[in-house]
Amino acid sequence: MYDLTQRQIEILKKIIEEYINTAEPVGSETLEKKFDLGVSPATIRNEMAEMIKLGYLSKPHSSAGRIPTSKALKFYINQLMKEKDMTVAEEVQEKEKVWDLRDNEDKFLRELTHDLAQKTKTLAVSTTNDGDIFFSGYSNILDMPEFYDIDITRNLLNLLDDYRYFDSVLRRFENDFGIFLGDDLQEDILKPYCFVFSKFQTRQNKAGSIGIVGPMRIKYDSIAPVVRYFGDLVDEIADW
Repeated sequence: MYDLTQRQIEILKKIIEEYINTAEPVGSETLEKKFDLGVSPATIRNEMAEMIKLGYLSKPHSSAGRIPTSKALKFYINQLMKEKDMTVAEEVQEKEKVWDLRDNEDKFLRELTHDLAQKTKTLAVSTTNDGDIFFSGYSNILDMPEFYDIDITRNLLNLLDDYRYFDSVLRRFENDFGIFLGDDLQEDILKPYCFVFSKFQTRQNKAGSIGIVGPMRIKYDSIAPVVRYFGDLVDEIADW
């Protein structure tokens, strides 16, 4: 059983969705004005205070609003989120874009990584177990408020520049597809980030992963199915 009431779950879902869209702490007045929750701002504040005690919300310094914790985001991803799948037309279009590159593995993965970055508006990464690594979408992170912090940006770029360390992070993901928040990974340096990755096998029988790295505040409902499809597409083309 969850330690939240149904009303708390409804409020938490709105807080998370508002935070994902705005990157700003969310206050009770905002919730009361934008959403028909059927309760007063005072009641919302009381519920938010209780969710702070339970570890689902935190209060940033010098802000009247609250932000969801990694515990809240994982609850949202696993229990509340409804994925927005790619359309059949989008899937066919992507397959057609990379089909003719299937016999040139480097070009194929490079193009696929580029397309993933464009599709998700994040930083996309693909790796293989023989040391290949491809990046695309560096400029996308500059549009994310979290990366206005130069230390967070520098640490991410250093992480991606160290293939062995980055590969060791991905190897901790046991399933074929996974969403991991920084708190799932022990190192403090990883805590500001999320990783959404799908494993694959290439036509040349190389194992690898493709996915995105971003702040914990991303549009999981649309990004997760896109990353899953891109990983499945490598496997599908490998079978031809």
